[in-house]
Amino acid sequence: MSALVAGVGMVRFSKPGAQASYPVMASEAIRVALADAGLRLNDVAQAYAGYCYGATTCGQRALYEVGMTGIPVINVRNACATGSSALLLANQAVASGAVDVALAFGFEEMKPGALVNEDFRVSPVDRIVARFNELGYPVDEAMSAPGFFGAAGQEYLGKYDAKADLFAKVAVKTRTHAANNPMALFTKPITVEEVMESPVIWGGYLTRLMACPPTCGAAAAVVVSETFAARRGLTRTVRIAGQAMGTDGPEAFDSAMDLVGRGITQRAAASAFEQAGVGPQDVDVVELHDCFTTNEVINYEALGLCGEGEASKFVADGDNSYGGKVVVNPSGGLMSKGHPLGATGLAQCAELVQQLRGEAGARQVEGARVALQHNIGMGSAGVVTLYVRD
Repeated sequence: MSALVAGVGMVRFSKPGAQASYPVMASEAIRVALADAGLRLNDVAQAYAGYCYGATTCGQRALYEVGMTGIPVINVRNACATGSSALLLANQAVASGAVDVALAFGFEEMKPGALVNEDFRVSPVDRIVARFNELGYPVDEAMSAPGFFGAAGQEYLGKYDAKADLFAKVAVKTRTHAANNPMALFTKPITVEEVMESPVIWGGYLTRLMACPPTCGAAAAVVVSETFAARRGLTRTVRIAGQAMGTDGPEAFDSAMDLVGRGITQRAAASAFEQAGVGPQDVDVVELHDCFTTNEVINYEALGLCGEGEASKFVADGDNSYGGKVVVNPSGGLMSKGHPLGATGLAQCAELVQQLRGEAGARQVEGARVALQHNIGMGSAGVVTLYVRD
């Protein structure tokens, strides 16, 4: 039995220091999603709250602002894949028949600058950091993300004889898309030259404009059963046709690209495509986890949007944008819309639901029927979701 997304909502993401508190942001996103679905909080039987930074029951605190109905609230933390992990749990609860209506929401208040592990316990990425260094890529655990994705990009360049401006071209494309999204944080056009000449943050080639910014925000989705949708006359639903989550497999430590989740993506995508009965060639629009533009390039291939080693041609031919084979990150992606960790996966869901409904305005992908969502977090988790408008 398929579950349906009946409503989505998000707040416009903001720079750290300019945000409202997480209960305010989350409750606003939830209210928007419920209104979008035409439902009330009393209709919801379970809720899943995603966030990475905060105390143990922040989900309950956020939901208090909308109402206190006594339902179970499960708090979810899964690195940058947290939002999609909450969505996956809501999908499973509904598809299994456990409940008719589940709410997934995510939020984050972040600090300026690079992600830093402030925990006193063993870091969840300590073995990954060590392996990068064994492979010859200098990665500092204190600022690991640029090292992780910089190393993966460097490996890609070497293996496929690509040029670093490939990653700059992706940044330019993404910012161009963001110009049509009123919810995007960065909408000013940029050039390849500006990207390449911005400050280098790793390895002599990875620049600041190839990296997404820390941001604050919230997003939500209401998931319902087909029988509930029929009973309540909900007509704007989008079907979750396939969804799969993975973590590291035996290949993970073989290469820098697999250390940042290429293998996870390949396996999760294969499962999601099989569930949905479609293939990469059927996908019209994608929200892809572009925390760094290097990751977008690597995952064009991991998701099957182009062949191995073919990303340079894929980008040069414009096949990642309007008029090409598939539109990738029409929202502006993490690079331009922002990346509040717990909210990202649900913001991706919101964009794709709007696209399949034909409600995306100036950024609408014409005739979109099949949409793919890719959300990955280091340490490691990855979720691939396929949506279909029947």
